[in-house]
Amino acid sequence: MKPTDLEFSHEALDPPPGRPPIHVKWLGTAGFSIEHDGYTLLIDPYVTRASLFDCIRSPLRSDALAIRRHVPVADAIIAGHTHFDHVLDVPGIAQATGATVYGSRSCTTLCQTSGVPSAQVVDVEGHRGVEPFRAEVGPFELRFIPSVHSAFLFGRIPSAGNISDCDQIPLRTTGYRCGAVFGVDIRVAGRRIYHLGSADLLDGHPDRDVDLLLMCVAGWTTTERFCPRVMGSLRPGAILLSHWDDFFRPLDEPARALPAMRMGRLVDSLTAVDPSVQIGTLPIMGSLRL
Repeated sequence: MKPTDLEFSHEALDPPPGRPPIHVKWLGTAGFSIEHDGYTLLIDPYVTRASLFDCIRSPLRSDALAIRRHVPVADAIIAGHTHFDHVLDVPGIAQATGATVYGSRSCTTLCQTSGVPSAQVVDVEGHRGVEPFRAEVGPFELRFIPSVHSAFLFGRIPSAGNISDCDQIPLRTTGYRCGAVFGVDIRVAGRRIYHLGSADLLDGHPDRDVDLLLMCVAGWTTTERFCPRVMGSLRPGAILLSHWDDFFRPLDEPARALPAMRMGRLVDSLTAVDPSVQIGTLPIMGSLRL
């Protein structure tokens, strides 16, 4: 099964009459833009799309032109973890837009060393409480749920550990350590959207019945019982698949699946738990309305 065979029918998730829509746009990889009532959230925005050769050859630099073209506006930027394909562009976008960044201690270190003002960066990892860290951005209520990265590299998490020293910015790909991992529960206009930026999670979510799950595909085949655990923990009504695309290709080229994504098997495994769940994809820079 090709990812394009799964493209969402926009009508399936249209907003109720009389309510301004929530626009959800896929930026490629695990990146999303969510807009409602004049406010824009970015989650894991990665638009530089460095080639594989560049990733191997030299330290990575954010593409300012790509930022201006694809993510010119943001009120908040959320970094679920700090691998390069999730956070490389976060400091540049924050500086260009003035957006507040929410992320781990590693994300805070990266942003501040890159020149983002301290007042513009929120360390959600530093929260010490029973309840998840919460924030409000315009009409959006955010909850940061502790999570875990999939261990797809021979049973290990790639580039594990924290970004603790950024004196050598720009960093090489291996310098972008994973850091703490968070899922993001977004509540807006009576809807719940959950961003799962890696194909694993901690079980036992207190709140289920997610309207739209933004679900990472990469690594799902190596995570034990991934599909039943996701469905049991979050009980989504609809799933938008992400992070299945070859992110070494430019954004202006059609998305091409990474090897071994096994999309057909994934859909079968998810619908085996709940046959009513809607599952789909979007083209890069494609959007749907909630």
